[in-house]
Parts: sequence; structure tokens; C-alpha cells
Amino acid sequence: MSYGMRRGVFCFLILHEEHIMKRFQRTLALVVCCSMLNLSLLQSAHAVMVSTEEVARLAVTGAPDPGHARLAAVLARDNVRSEMERLGIDPASAQERVAALTDEEAASLADQIDKAPAGGIIGAILLVFFVLLVTDILGLTKVFPFTRSVR
Repeated sequence: MSYGMRRGVFCFLILHEEHIMKRFQRTLALVVCCSMLNLSLLQSAHAVMVSTEEVARLAVTGAPDPGHARLAAVLARDNVRSEMERLGIDPASAQERVAALTDEEAASLADQIDKAPAGGIIGAILLVFFVLLVTDILGLTKVFPFTRSVR
């Protein structure tokens, strides 16, 4: 074999090895990216602080405060439903929003309703109305046709 032919074969082998290395690097980079993405999706943790009052309440009662149950009972009453319909609020939508409240929010709202004076259900209805109105304005829902979303 002549020097030129050996040099050509040598260059071909070097180019072939470079091509294989580039393909290997690309594949390795893809595998590493996929594994990093998979790790970031699987290992998410959520933690919240628990107040002393909540721990004490759970220790005494043994169960969480039935804020959702109390609100559902209020919304199930006929006079509340008729007042909500008079104000243009869909009772089913209000029940969905109550179900979406956290336990703390539901307990707080139920306590406000319990502490309201007699005939204070109008205040509770207005509170629900304003919560629905604010969420409409923020663009999270579309309950009232007269609101314009900020989104």
C-alpha cells in the first residue's frame, strides 16, 4: 500500500470515529436531559406549616373542622338558594366554589356565618357574591355577564 492510500484510509477511519463519537454524544445528551426532566417531575414535595391551634383542635376533636359540611348545609337551605338566584348567582356554581375552598377558608367562612346576627344570612350571601365577583374580575371564572376580565 502506498503512502497516499494509507493516509486516505487513516483519514476515513478518523472521520468515521468522529461521526460515531458525535452520534454517541448526542444520544448521551438526550438520555441525560430526559433523566433530569424525569427526576424533576417525580421528586416534588409540598409542605406547609401547621399551627399549634390546628394541632390542638385536631387532638381534641379527632377530626378536622367540618367547615365544608356547614357551608354545604347553609347553601342547601331554600331561602339561601332563592336569594342567590335573585342576585343572579347559580347555586351549583356556588357549591363548586365552596368545594374548592381550603379547609381553613371553609372553616373561617362558616365561623363568620355562625357569628353573624339573626338575619345575617344576607351578609353571607353578599360575601359569596363578592367572592364570585372578584374571581370573575380576575378572570378565574365567568359567572356574571356584566364583568370584564383583567386577563
